[in-house]
This record gives sequence, structure tokens and C-alpha cells, in this order.
Amino acid sequence: MDAPSEFWIRVLLVRRAGSCTVKAASGFSVSGAGVSNQVRFGAGEGPGKIEISDGRIRIAGRYFEGKRLTITPERPYIFNFNGDDYRGKVEFIINSEGNRFMAINLVPLEPYLAGVIGAEMPHYWEPAALEAQTIAARTYCLYIKNRHGVNRSWDVKKTAANQVYKGLVAESASVWDAVNRTKGRVLFCRQADGTEEIFPAYYSSACGGHTENSKNVFGDSFEPLVGVKCPYCRKVTKPTFFFWPMFEVDKESVTKNVFKRYPKLKNLGKVKQIISAKEVDYKEFSRVVLVKLVGSSGKSGFLRAEDMRLSIDPTGNKLRSTIFQIADMGDRFAFLSGRGYGHGVGMCQCGAQGLARRGRGADYILYYYYPGSKISRVY
Repeated sequence: MDAPSEFWIRVLLVRRAGSCTVKAASGFSVSGAGVSNQVRFGAGEGPGKIEISDGRIRIAGRYFEGKRLTITPERPYIFNFNGDDYRGKVEFIINSEGNRFMAINLVPLEPYLAGVIGAEMPHYWEPAALEAQTIAARTYCLYIKNRHGVNRSWDVKKTAANQVYKGLVAESASVWDAVNRTKGRVLFCRQADGTEEIFPAYYSSACGGHTENSKNVFGDSFEPLVGVKCPYCRKVTKPTFFFWPMFEVDKESVTKNVFKRYPKLKNLGKVKQIISAKEVDYKEFSRVVLVKLVGSSGKSGFLRAEDMRLSIDPTGNKLRSTIFQIADMGDRFAFLSGRGYGHGVGMCQCGAQGLARRGRGADYILYYYYPGSKISRVY
């Protein structure tokens, strides 16, 4: 809790809520611009239900003025939000309409990582894999915070949209060991002007045999994210994840889901064809990086394959990667010969475990998947 402000992370728990439950067994205090004096509630007093009414937040039956309120639990600084335990504080921000609020977990970076690593990687994996995961996650978080957090009230989401964060339930002794052994260590890369800066150290579950250039997936370009061959994930990944089964989806669902996420494509009418417009060939397989959508109106549009994948299957659990072949089945599309799990950029998590099993350390793993990078301590 004594970490410098630049190393506190604001995790979006909910974006638009009318009510929630918060518990803090140790007692808590309420503060904010509309609270003249800090209000304290003793152990066992609640707060219980928190809701918005008449444009104000009501906590334990008491109304509070102001658009932003912060609940700070007393030692050990743990609170329960909607049934899940987290470390740090929780902030509530009322929206401009005065009828909903955001809930944001304010937590120092290291405890935040303890809630991420066990959610992103099995806690019983090799220590070197867990350490590599921790350094990558720390780097990614700080990059997103510094790049995007300055323009909004939160830094990262708790979901796979950034990286999965589950709070205390994801913690374990092995996870905390990895966090403590790597404290303050992050990845840097060389910029065009010769300076060194952190970069988005992406990672995914299983690359399928070769990681992908970030430019093809996310549109950004960093020296350590060009893609490398990975023969290490195949023996770690579950067979049904490395080679995933055919996925079928009807064209009406494709049209609805794509247009919901990309309304500018509605001029296509209905999606009649999906054509692979660009692929990266890795000899054993090809990864689709750009697709052409042909509509009933006769018009066509283009999407990055990863964007299409997550439009059709937001969970990513069925259409597991963009290594596939597309077949037109009349009223449906079929995605065949699927391979790998996730976007494939940066560190392959199963590959990291494969290297760790071979005795490679965390630094070796990171330099392998992020070639040209450098590991340094920021604190």
C-alpha cells in the first residue's frame, strides 16, 4: 500500500452498475471530494449494498455527495466486491447521467500481478515460466497504463481484453514467489530515435508453431514482436487446443455479430462470403491475417482476421485462433484445420512452459519470444 502513485493500477471491475455489494471485514473508511471529513465504519458494519439514487451514492443507508467516492479497507486492505476478494481500495465514479457508476479497484502493481499470474497461467507450472509470465504481464500493464490510462479513469480491464485479473482467488505461494523474485523487472525495446521504452508485451496461450508479427494482428510495430518459430508448445498444449475441432456458425449470426462490433460495415447488407485476403505462410501452416467480407449488397469490406475472430466468437473458445481454412457451407461458414489458441503475438505461454521444462530460465524465455528486448528494473 506504500507503493508510489505511478505504480498503482486502476482495474475496471464494472463499467455501468446501479448497485453492487462490498464487504470489508476489517472495517473501512469513505472519502471523496463531496465528503467533508473521512467517514469510518467499524469492523462488521458493512457496507453491504452500495447503490445509486437521485444521482448520489448510498452506502449502508447513508447518502454521499460528490461524483467520486473511495472505500479504503483497514488492514489487511482486503475487500469483497460482488462476492470476489481483492486487495487495495475500490473507487466509485458516477456517470454524467447520474444513474450508473463505474467501480474501479485501486491496487499496487505487485499485488495486482499476484491476481493476474494464477489466472493467466497454471500456478503449478515451472517457476521459470511463472517468472517469465510475471515480467511480461508487468510490462504489458505499465505500457497500457502509460499509453491509454492517462485519457480515462481506469488503466486496465479485469478481463482478457487486457489480461485476466481474479484477485485473491488466483493467488498462491508459487505465484507470490514469482512476483517477489521479479519485483520491478520489465521489458524494454529500442525505439527509432535510439531510446529504450517499454512495449506491449503481448502473450497468448499456444501459438501453434510460430508466433505472429504484432503488426499483422494489432497494427502496431515493435522490434521484439516480429514473431519467432516455436516448437515448444505442442507437447504442453492439450491436443484439442493445439489442433482444434471444426467450428461452424450460421451466416446470420456472423452478420449480426460483425455489424454489432463494426457498424460501418452494415452497407454490406448480409455477409455472404468470407475470403482469406492475406496469409502468413509458415510452411507447415498459414495464419490468416486479413479477410475480405462480401455482402448481399455487392459491396465488400476488409477486417483483420483477429478482429473478425473475436466478433464471431467473443469468448475465443471455439474459434480459437486465425490459423484456419474457411469453407462456405451454404447458410453457414465452417472453419477447418484450426491450430493454436489465441492471437499468437509475443510470448507463447505453453511454449514458455516447454522451455522451462528444458531447464531454461525466465530471462532466456523472454529473450526468445521478445528478441531484441532488454530486461531492467524500474524499482
